[in-house]
Amino acid sequence: MGETRRKLTTIFCADVQDYTRLMGADEEGTLATLKRCREAMGRLIESHGGRVVNTWGDGLIADFPSVVEAVRAAVDTQNELAGFNARRPDDGRMLFRIGLNLGDVIVEGDDIYGDGVNIAARLQASAAPGGIVISSTVYDQVRNKVAVGFEFLGPLMVKNVEEGVPSYAVRIGDGSDEAPSAERPAAARPLPAAAVTAETSPAPGGRRLYAVLGVIAAVLIGINLLSWQGVFWARFPVLALAVVAALAWNRGQTLFDRKLAALVIVALGIIGINLFTWEGRFWAVWPLLGLAAVLGLRWSMRR
Repeated sequence: MGETRRKLTTIFCADVQDYTRLMGADEEGTLATLKRCREAMGRLIESHGGRVVNTWGDGLIADFPSVVEAVRAAVDTQNELAGFNARRPDDGRMLFRIGLNLGDVIVEGDDIYGDGVNIAARLQASAAPGGIVISSTVYDQVRNKVAVGFEFLGPLMVKNVEEGVPSYAVRIGDGSDEAPSAERPAAARPLPAAAVTAETSPAPGGRRLYAVLGVIAAVLIGINLLSWQGVFWARFPVLALAVVAALAWNRGQTLFDRKLAALVIVALGIIGINLFTWEGRFWAVWPLLGLAAVLGLRWSMRR
């Protein structure tokens, strides 16, 4: 095992969108395509002075001594892969998501570890298929040096990192000499901020959860109406289901601090219970005061 040390570097993290689906449809063809794409990616990374650190499954990690060259490598990669995908059927395209972060990492042998790598991986997971998302540390270094546009996405919450990481989507082609946006393949064009945000959570699983909760709520309301005895008791379980759905949404969103958002959701649930059991007294003010105290403490600790 090599010597352990630290260094400041630009981490490049990429993986394939819907890789499991592609493998289920055609294992051998998908592996052949993945190999071809990785060879192209590795060539472009090396041409920009980078080094492929590791590959696993459908993922790839590289690092660069230059932040500018890392962004250029990412843009060149997405443009080349967009041309490759344009010649393939829609359901057979291999779209990569790329995340870039400038951070201090632990170097052990040929591998790199630490929060800098974790942030790059989280940025990659937030990118649109065929898109690139960078951290603010990268943006500060390249905003006037690379012929692309940027779209602020807000703070991105990362496990084991207390503060949200401000992130930006790279808008390939803005201000560059490339072909106009309308002439480039759709895979090369990152989606707008709303679409990128939607990519931060497992949309199919989330939709299934919301659908199940919606069906349960509808069934409860139906039972209540069909057995009506003058009391709308279904409002309480429906409120609970709404809180569960909101908390599930909060787990995947990146617009707000998740812990603060969870407290706000709980507060709204308490207010709902108070209103549904209204007897002329707003008793919810006391638990809301407690939650406000927690929010205040958390805010002050972040300053």
